[in-house]
Amino acid sequence: MTAASTLLLIFVGGLVTNTGAGLAVPDWPTTFGYNMFLYPWSQMVGGIFYEHSHRLIGSIVGLLTIVLATLLWVKESSRTARWLGVTAVGAVIIQGVLGGLRVILISVGNELALTHGLFAQAFFALTASLVVLTSAEWTHRPRQVVVADTGAIKRLCLLTTGCVYIQIFFGGMLTHIGDWILAHLVCAALVTFLVWRLAIRIFTPHSDQMKLAQPVTLLIGLLVLQLLLGLGSYVNRFTSVEIPYAAFAQLALPTTHRITGALMLAVCIVLTLRAYRLPALRQAAPSQGLLAERVRA
Repeated sequence: MTAASTLLLIFVGGLVTNTGAGLAVPDWPTTFGYNMFLYPWSQMVGGIFYEHSHRLIGSIVGLLTIVLATLLWVKESSRTARWLGVTAVGAVIIQGVLGGLRVILISVGNELALTHGLFAQAFFALTASLVVLTSAEWTHRPRQVVVADTGAIKRLCLLTTGCVYIQIFFGGMLTHIGDWILAHLVCAALVTFLVWRLAIRIFTPHSDQMKLAQPVTLLIGLLVLQLLLGLGSYVNRFTSVEIPYAAFAQLALPTTHRITGALMLAVCIVLTLRAYRLPALRQAAPSQGLLAERVRA
């Protein structure tokens, strides 16, 4: 629920950015002097609707994060998951403050908007990590997993994840600062190459390992969609070519582009965590075999 709500929040944040509604509400933490939660629904029109909805969904994400961290601390045996929950609470507080400062400090609004957007993507990646770490697959150890060259797979997963996040950074620079189109395109080519290499590394010898094959298949699909959305956004913004439903495309293309980038980052996180799980799983089989031999003896 926390991860899904965060993805929704990123989507609405994209609507705020691409409709120019970032300063539709000029005060914070109040909304036109009202308590944020008591602002009349009848007055949520135009840009105020997007901006105030963003604040309300952000509050829901904050509440869910606190509940999640509490449940992790009470019920989760993994110290890593418990402390990641605490980290998530700190992160969501920082994210809320960054969003508020974006409204108050107009002189550095673009820089704060960029930081706010990048931090949102990192927070979503953190929630995706918690989804994996608290799942049944993480606590269940199969008897035998035979995967060669795990070191190469792990390095490629890390490199791909890092490049996807850098690509998100350049996308944010292009949106909020401008004049970063070349860096964005070069990084997009690099991400495409790395996803292709990762797919070959996994599919060629390990197509039967569904824990790796399924996310990399999804990653390829998201990459193709992302390239098409990026091309559409480029044509719509930087060329004079007229495309159908231009007004709708001007809002839908970059917003969907942003969401697809977030999903790519999340899938990379899942794939990386599973790849780093492989050595421990490979060691489990010999130890079980040794125990069985001792029992027979």
